[in-house]
Order: sequence, then structure tokens, then C-alpha cells
Amino acid sequence: MTWWARLKRHPVAIDATLRNCLTLTYALPARHLRGLLPPGLELETRGDQGFLAIALVQAESLRPAGLPAGLGQSFFLAGYRIFTTFRLPDGRALRGLRILRSDANRLRMVMGGNLLTHYNYHRCLARVEASDDRIAVVVRTPDGFGDLDLTADLTTPVLPAGSVFPSVRDARRFAGPLPYTFDYEPGTHAIIAINATRTNWRPSPVAVDVRRVGFFDQAVFEGSTPVLAGAFHVSHVNYRWQRGVRYALGNRDRLEVA
Repeated sequence: MTWWARLKRHPVAIDATLRNCLTLTYALPARHLRGLLPPGLELETRGDQGFLAIALVQAESLRPAGLPAGLGQSFFLAGYRIFTTFRLPDGRALRGLRILRSDANRLRMVMGGNLLTHYNYHRCLARVEASDDRIAVVVRTPDGFGDLDLTADLTTPVLPAGSVFPSVRDARRFAGPLPYTFDYEPGTHAIIAINATRTNWRPSPVAVDVRRVGFFDQAVFEGSTPVLAGAFHVSHVNYRWQRGVRYALGNRDRLEVA
């Protein structure tokens, strides 16, 4: 195991403030999502469907825990995640997210994210117009798979037409983020689990007009029809990601702080 691989285990606790966080959750056939998961993670399903969330975040003062907020980085992030569970050696199940892709509009964030995590950071151009009643987001990426164009009406608390969720309460369980995010370390066949804590987490349903999601243009989604199942907004959240904890898979059931 090289020092480079160990460095990518989320070795430092991180603090940040989420000024705005808009999450879109899509329902897709489970067969299209299972192939995107590494060993050790199970897809969270309802019937024959799994769920993929797109989180659009205006983050402020992201920095190693303990440092003053003024030393932090502020940036825009678009994150693509699948809802999963990971079963511990003792049988307990952790509910969390498998990160597929992250787009950020700050080069330093992209470089740092790819150095310290497996979150697959890309550089993007982003335009965000936010007010008390509306958020408009346009994202452009070199490969086109991170392109986005949408508007959220923060004054209309409804679920999307055709949502698979029977109620706002059910949909809120898939509003993200969850208590854990998961990395896979292929060199040691292990899962890296990152626990997160948050304050002021009160996601509200919002109406959205989604004009483009380039992520679903990838070949892996061919033949599927992603259905928008929920859209939620939350603001002014204090967030902390703890250091990663490594869980060896297979017969190796020991764990260690990364």
C-alpha cells in the first residue's frame, strides 16, 4: 500500500457551511445502478428501483476542522451520488452515499478533492443566481456529462408530478446527505466510510424546472428513463466530515482509522 493510496482515505476532518443546498433525487431501475457500485455496497431500493441524487451546493469556509473559518475555501459543488448501505462485520448496516462524480468551480478544490478522496472531481464553470424565492443553476463541463440547467421555485413546497414517493416524509429520506459516504479502495479491497454530522438540517420540498442533466447521457443509462422523485432545499447548514474509517472486505474484518 503506497502513501498515495493512504492519503486518499479522507485523512483529515473537514468543516464547512452549506449556504444553499439543492438536491434532486431520481428514481431509476435498480439494474442500471447496481453496476455502478463497488464490492461491499448494497443498493438501497424500493421495489425494483434505486435512487441517484444530484446535490448542488454553495459551500463556504471549507477547511480542516479546527482552523478559523476565514482560512477556508468557498466554492460551488455538484455531486452525483447513489443511495447505498454497507454492512459492518457485526451485522449492522450503515446507510450512506456512493459518490460517482463531483464537479467544482475552483481548481484548488478539484486538486485537493482528488488528492484526499476518491470522489472523482472535475473542474466546471457554474453560474448560480440565488434569492429568497428562487435558485437558478447553470453548469458547464468539458466532457458535457456534468452539464446542468435548472431553476428551483423555493416558494412551492410540492413533490414532482409522477414521484414514486407517496409523501413528502418518504421523499425526505432520500434528500441527502446521509450519515455516511463511502469510498472503495481497490488496492486493499476495502471500504472507506466517512461519517458526517450537521446542524440546522431542515430540507423543504421545492418545485423545479429541469432543462438539462448531462449526467444521464452516459452509455450506462441507455435504455433507462430517470424519473424525478423529489427536490429539496436547505440553507445555512454547519457540516463536518470526520476522518475516514477503513473496513477490509472478505475475510479481513479489521478496521482502522485512515
